[in-house]
Amino acid sequence: MPESPIHDVHSGLGARFTDFGGWTMPVQYDSVLAEHAAVRSSAGVFDVSHLGRFAVTGNGATALIREQLCNDITRVDAGRAQYTMALNEHGGIIDDIIVWRFGEEDFWVMPNGTNFDAILDRFRDGAGPGVTVDPVRDATVLLAVQGPGSPEVVEQVLGSMPRRFRVESGGFGDGWYRSAGTGYTGERGAEIAVPAANGAELFAALVEAGATPAALGARDTLRLEMGYPLWGQDLDEDTTPLEAGLGWVVAWDHEFTGRAALVAQRENGVPRALIAFQTEGRAIPRHGHLLRSGPSVGVVTSGNFSPNLRRGIGMGYLEPPPDEGTAVQVEIRGRWVEAERVDLPFLDR
Repeated sequence: MPESPIHDVHSGLGARFTDFGGWTMPVQYDSVLAEHAAVRSSAGVFDVSHLGRFAVTGNGATALIREQLCNDITRVDAGRAQYTMALNEHGGIIDDIIVWRFGEEDFWVMPNGTNFDAILDRFRDGAGPGVTVDPVRDATVLLAVQGPGSPEVVEQVLGSMPRRFRVESGGFGDGWYRSAGTGYTGERGAEIAVPAANGAELFAALVEAGATPAALGARDTLRLEMGYPLWGQDLDEDTTPLEAGLGWVVAWDHEFTGRAALVAQRENGVPRALIAFQTEGRAIPRHGHLLRSGPSVGVVTSGNFSPNLRRGIGMGYLEPPPDEGTAVQVEIRGRWVEAERVDLPFLDR
């Protein structure tokens, strides 16, 4: 099973590991709650080298990205990043993706680790003779520094902190770095890629500058507090952006795979909708729990205990979409528990 190029660094810190997207990755060091708190209060550093990344360059790169993804990359200039999605012909979400734009025809496409090969093949199949599609995941380490203290940490190590959804390039050690003001926690932060040979040095420098090592367990509770969807749970190939409440990701004024299906759904209405809810006390919703609201039924797709809100929080789909004022219930340990429907994000940052 693949592992991060800096796997030994995590082992030396006493990390516990898990299978995540087919990779062996750290799930926690000390405790999920402590790592979660460090990110919310100061800064944490995550190894997210399992995430996909490939370069798309050359004459026609912009056109290829517009064809393959539902957002419109021409809406952002060089030096910026964009959240987008790859859809199938039915409008289902094959993956949600970040694109880093470095130049007019110079991009990094960043799919989820689970879907890396499928998205890479999709781009290779669609590329014209002037476009080069090169994987860079195996040759790099990708670290995410997240938290209100992340600007100070990143500036101390790299000399510069990218602004939100901006991308930068520079030198680190005897190599290079590329970074973006992106992340998956709702906090200020940066995701930084360096050559694999420089990964351990960068991780050590970020920790020395004040970042707490944090792992995938905390990353999941942090993203859920912000209502960020997880592909494979909240998003999948049978779910459209409109059903997921992510219609803002769709740029309707260009052609892309799945557009016709989304246009039809926009006109006819969605058959189901994602809702967010919270519970009281020790009633913690989990993935797969049953969900209901009046005549609408469904399942919880993401649920957990919120360390900051001190209550259970969750998201799930209900079919048909429920009326706004209808009470919500979730089945937890064999009994139906009252839940309060809320707007996202759960935690206002």
